[in-house]
Amino acid sequence: MSEWGSNRRLVGRACEVGALRAFVDSVATAFADSVAADGGSLLVVGEAGVGKTSLLDAAAAHAAELDIRVLHASGVEFEAEVSFAGLHQLVAPLAAELAALPAGSRRAIGVAVGLVEGAAPDRLTLTNALLALLARAADRTALLVVVDDLQWLDRASATLFGSLARRLGGTGIGLLGVVRTGEGSVFEDAGLPEIAIGPLDDDAATVLLTEAFPELPPRAARQVLTEAQGNPLALIELPAHVGPGAAEPPLGRTPVGRRLQLTFARRIDALPAGTRDQLLLAALDGTGELFPSISVAELEPAERARLIRIHPVTHGIRFRHPLTRSAVVELSTGEERREAHRRLAGRHPVGSERRAWHLAEAASGPDEQTAQLLEESALKTKGRGDPVGAIGLLLRAAELSPGPEEHHRRVMFATYLGADVTGDLTDPQALLPGRDGHGHTMAAAVAAAAYLVNSGGDIDTVHRLLLGALRNVGRPIAAWDEPLGEIIYVLQANCSFGCRAELSDDYWAALDRLGLAVPEILALLGNTYLEPARRARPSLPLLDEAIAGIGEQADHAHAVRLGIAALYVDRIAGCRSALWRVVEHGRGGGAIAAAIKAFVLLGFDAVLSGDWDGALDLGDEGLAFTTRHHYRLLGGFLQYDRAMVAAARGDRETVRRLTDDLAAWAAPNRIDFVLQLAAHARAVDALGNGEFETAYRHAAEICSPETVPAHKPAALWVLLDLVEAAVRAGRTTQARAHVADIRRSAVADLSPRLALTTAGATAMTAPAPSFREAFDTALATPGANRWPFAQARIRLAYAERLRRAKSTTEARHQLTNALDTFERLGAVPWAARARTELRATGLPTPRPPSAPPSPLTPQEREIADLAAAGLTNKQIGERLYLSPRTVSSHLYNLFPKLGIGSRAALRDALGQQPTGDSR
Repeated sequence: MSEWGSNRRLVGRACEVGALRAFVDSVATAFADSVAADGGSLLVVGEAGVGKTSLLDAAAAHAAELDIRVLHASGVEFEAEVSFAGLHQLVAPLAAELAALPAGSRRAIGVAVGLVEGAAPDRLTLTNALLALLARAADRTALLVVVDDLQWLDRASATLFGSLARRLGGTGIGLLGVVRTGEGSVFEDAGLPEIAIGPLDDDAATVLLTEAFPELPPRAARQVLTEAQGNPLALIELPAHVGPGAAEPPLGRTPVGRRLQLTFARRIDALPAGTRDQLLLAALDGTGELFPSISVAELEPAERARLIRIHPVTHGIRFRHPLTRSAVVELSTGEERREAHRRLAGRHPVGSERRAWHLAEAASGPDEQTAQLLEESALKTKGRGDPVGAIGLLLRAAELSPGPEEHHRRVMFATYLGADVTGDLTDPQALLPGRDGHGHTMAAAVAAAAYLVNSGGDIDTVHRLLLGALRNVGRPIAAWDEPLGEIIYVLQANCSFGCRAELSDDYWAALDRLGLAVPEILALLGNTYLEPARRARPSLPLLDEAIAGIGEQADHAHAVRLGIAALYVDRIAGCRSALWRVVEHGRGGGAIAAAIKAFVLLGFDAVLSGDWDGALDLGDEGLAFTTRHHYRLLGGFLQYDRAMVAAARGDRETVRRLTDDLAAWAAPNRIDFVLQLAAHARAVDALGNGEFETAYRHAAEICSPETVPAHKPAALWVLLDLVEAAVRAGRTTQARAHVADIRRSAVADLSPRLALTTAGATAMTAPAPSFREAFDTALATPGANRWPFAQARIRLAYAERLRRAKSTTEARHQLTNALDTFERLGAVPWAARARTELRATGLPTPRPPSAPPSPLTPQEREIADLAAAGLTNKQIGERLYLSPRTVSSHLYNLFPKLGIGSRAALRDALGQQPTGDSR
């Protein structure tokens, strides 16, 4: 039984409990033997209510049995904006150990949690200091750090804990964390070891329900089992609301998480008013501590209703589940929440960040005194090493500022702080105040947002900043002005990079509130770039007309925006000349930002159209620009181009390195578009190497919750990969369902490439009697040869079906054409597959992998030696005075001579070759 009074048996979780006990045992072993063990961190991942916290408690109890010291921390949904709140929880019980640390480490932690004043420590220093503190705590016994609800940790603590988790192996210190899936946590894509907790199977669910409610009538039990869907919390909580005596009707198709929240809401509604008030204070406070304004006696009805637990000794308060806390807050009125925040502010010292935060939440309108407190807290937060948190506080202070001057000053402060965090993207003179309040406030918001967007800053911070600026636009508005147009443009871009439905919904709602006819280019971008699958079709004639006149366009920014509008509907070809002019202008020191965007657009087009060497050249030059001028986000797009070419050509190590890097910085900032690009490259890599289930999983990350989600335009690049992976993985039912969704979405009407994709996917899932007609229709798509990689893959799939239907002559025709394309592109794994299929038809292949390698020329040998040593094409070119494209061509020619298919095999292959001059 835990100290909080829970003694329920964990039914159906023997495997999960065993894995957690093994992890705890490994921590103890590492401490006892002073040797490295397998990993010092483990995440427990799953949906709400599946029992993650119960498993965490079981692991902590096992640790106690082994005399392992356990430290607890937890993320709290309503405290996620309080900087280093999670670190403060972890450090609070370690006052003696903190005092014993060297001065530098003690100061770093003290500054971060606000115990002392001083310069902010950098992340490495703070991570080292925290590791030293935990090592001190583990001086005499192993230590287990248990962190619940990691998804709600404040960003500063989450980043710190993520760094810490990677450094605990073999230390005698373990970190065991719980993450709720679907919350966008930085830990979901962190690459740490994890255990995924799913629903209970039918047998286990029945046992749990029977043990908990042995007298539940069979009909009611069946209803609970159906509605709970294997969710343990639902199995325990729903029985009171089913059957003839239930107060509410069955909830049918309501999602389990929402159903549970409604269940808790009914119990909360039945509590006395005083108890509900006390629960709200506890929910919004988040510390779990009992303080004078919270009464134990008034909370006892909530404990009897199984909503909270009260510690028998300390009287600390623990909500039975985070959904309970959420339900308490959701049921309260705005005035009740504000009053609770006012009371909570009173328990924190004057000048503290928590006091300022509570007062801000209590404000119902402009309040200069509270705005001043927030600004002071922002300075302290920045000084503690959390500048992103400081920006959020400053923006909230600006919202509460009664006068335009203070509002503008605080927004400008956030702008400059954004520049300091993310890099100098523009001339600082552009951020100086204008002459009228509307103009300069809007300009400041745009500048701050542009800084954050272009350098890969936090999507939600930018979103709040821009929506706040739009709310402050004076009414009535007679016409669009430049600041307003720019803020809508940056908001569009930010929503597209966030790729979440709620962001797009906010964008369209903001446009509706403005009540103005949208300028043509912004309308095009909204329809063809932000949500092309849903909105692009009616705009295509206008877009085609605009592209036809792009040659007359002298405004480089406008040309780039037309290129952006053309991106997902595959009309970049009509913009290429204009975009190259923008590139040339940037090369000459002109519009750098526009030139970088042109590099990105041309690179995307080159990947899709099969100009892969051109894509690599664009990437080399474009990345030099993005590095020099700190455009991290756009540099990420160019990295994606490299990763896609590497994936198609079989360079798996490059794919892994590039996609890991993309995910590492995009995940913490919720830049889902970049995560989708990384997933796409991984899907193509897995598909080319026969890992079809892995490929399907990566593609499905993008094509969800629907096959063609309106708010994820990158899905339009992934549809063929998704269906092909599903077919080859044996997921025929899912593949056909995806094809049905694709056809219903009518994306085939948007471009020839999407028509080819739709027809090719349809053919891959066609039944035996009709597959020939379906593939012939796909390959006859007008303009199909503009997309050679997709066309060749469709030919390969067609040939495989033909050979299995004993039509070997027809199969050879398709395979020969596909092989020619794959070899021309350098798509090594795909060419190998085509050769295998050709051999299966009885036709010798032009270059069988088993043929003796031809002698290398001296230059080929030199290039091969450098590549085997790990140099990139660019580095080899610089050493040998060749272009990267020439190096790539030589490598492509020498691979078959050595009988290999990738760069990774070069070293071994060269070891078997003569080293003399072959001339």
